[in-house]
Amino acid sequence: MLALGQAHMDSMACGFIWSLRLFATARPTRTPLGRHHHLLPAIRRRGASRRRRPPARCFSRLSFFPIAPRLVDPPSTWLEGPSLARRCPFLHPPRKMLNLIKIKDKKKEQAASAAGKAPVKKQSAGELRLHKDISELNLPKSTSISFPNGKDDLMNFEIIVRPDEGFYLGGTFVFTFQVSPSYPHEPPKVKCKTKVYHPNIDLEGNVCLNILREDWKPVLNIITIIYGLNLLFTQPNDEDPLNHEAAAVLRDNPKLFEANVRRAMAGGYVGQHYFPRCA
Repeated sequence: MLALGQAHMDSMACGFIWSLRLFATARPTRTPLGRHHHLLPAIRRRGASRRRRPPARCFSRLSFFPIAPRLVDPPSTWLEGPSLARRCPFLHPPRKMLNLIKIKDKKKEQAASAAGKAPVKKQSAGELRLHKDISELNLPKSTSISFPNGKDDLMNFEIIVRPDEGFYLGGTFVFTFQVSPSYPHEPPKVKCKTKVYHPNIDLEGNVCLNILREDWKPVLNIITIIYGLNLLFTQPNDEDPLNHEAAAVLRDNPKLFEANVRRAMAGGYVGQHYFPRCA
């Protein structure tokens, strides 16, 4: 009886010693929590290999993702880069899915072209607003609109002004409008295609109109600019000129200014500058 008890005690002691040896030789789990630091002295005493191993995959109390961040990555990069896409694919759709979407869109365009239909181009917010403004245009009798590139290109068009009173009566003046996709937050770029002797329009076609510069607001539209251009021909302004020579003549000698306008509209020289016929 005593012998059996002694043998049982010896086996328990032997098992306890083996468990201690296994516990001492265990390697720590690489997790962000940093558990089992107390085993490091035992590992170093046994001359364990210090070769870097891949981190263990486990749930971390510091993260709700099933795969914890790697210890080799600095904490500042845990929320960026491809490692986040691997840990949480629901935040970043896989490339295969994006490629499938592109292929699907390309197949739709090919099917539309095979059926003889032009592919539908997505319109920007500026194009939609411009389409609305043009459809609601109520032009004066002295003004008309044309689309040199066709009505498919609404962002580039021309306005033709034929004044019915004032110094420029009987003339024809063409203005080009170039509208940016950010319209109406930015004003259109307007230039005078016709060379004209005018205090507010220089010889390069630049137009001095306050609503095309600092006074532009998104609530304004194309019709506002058209009425402003008509006003330039009926009431030219010598106080804010681009052609300073014409402004000085208008201010000092209106009759000479009218004669210069008639000569320029008929096609001829005013000073050293030649003006083609526009009347």
